[in-house]
Amino acid sequence: MNNVAAVVVTYNRRQLLNENLTCLLAQSRPVDIIVIDNASTDGTFESLGELIDSGRINYYNTGSNLGGAGGFSFGIERAVELGYDYVWVMDDDCMPRADALERLLAAGERLGNYGFLCSKVLWKDGSVCTMNVPRRTLTKPLKDFSDGEKRVVMASFVSLFLRAEVVREKGLPIREFFIWTDDWEYTRRISKKYPCYLVGSSVAVHKSQSNIGANIASDSADRLQRFFYLYRNDVYLYRREGVKGFLYECFRLTAHFFRILLKAPDNKGKRIAIMLRGTRAGLGFKPPVRYVEDK
Repeated sequence: MNNVAAVVVTYNRRQLLNENLTCLLAQSRPVDIIVIDNASTDGTFESLGELIDSGRINYYNTGSNLGGAGGFSFGIERAVELGYDYVWVMDDDCMPRADALERLLAAGERLGNYGFLCSKVLWKDGSVCTMNVPRRTLTKPLKDFSDGEKRVVMASFVSLFLRAEVVREKGLPIREFFIWTDDWEYTRRISKKYPCYLVGSSVAVHKSQSNIGANIASDSADRLQRFFYLYRNDVYLYRREGVKGFLYECFRLTAHFFRILLKAPDNKGKRIAIMLRGTRAGLGFKPPVRYVEDK
């Protein structure tokens, strides 16, 4: 067994998953692969048959769609239970370059005591991927993506590198988040105690459909209900940060309200109602933090 497990969460995107696995199998440093399938119905399992039978990947079906948050919690817990020293986390549309893991491991050896490391994430056209820009402070995004290590406090689950001992200490991602903000919350939980870094020489490409972050004002009407989770989870995250976090979240909500009024093409009332409903839910949202249990 290698000392690094790559945890990949997938749901009904078998073509992207197979491309991701090709990238992982081509890494310059050996890595074991754990695929967490949120009960895909598109033939994902069948497409992986040869890789599963040959032992090149370990496959787990969660039995139902747990969302990204539930899938990552499931996968990280499984990797640590299996005894891996490091867990490398990513979505199925993350395509790490061949030396991405090698660069993360080298940076970790130089840094020693760190909470998490993350790769520089580019979009398909080579530009920095907007939705995966780490935060250097609670409210300010990182702007320097040159080689070397840069201190950050929050990062996405697109090529996130964790020490198993930190996972045991700080717990698992909150599965009740379902989607959105689970990565922000988890990495912020870690960075409150440990220094954390972006490794500029470790690069992954995020093959998302667009290079635009989540935006309730412009998203299509059939996707609006998803934003309930975004606002609920964001309120939970920022109210935990005290006065500064509360004021920042109030500012964000006000900005989003006016963005909907001024720019939304339709369903303005519905968009505002979802934002308010998620915000109210977040005020009383108290999900548990679970920990890896020794077995």
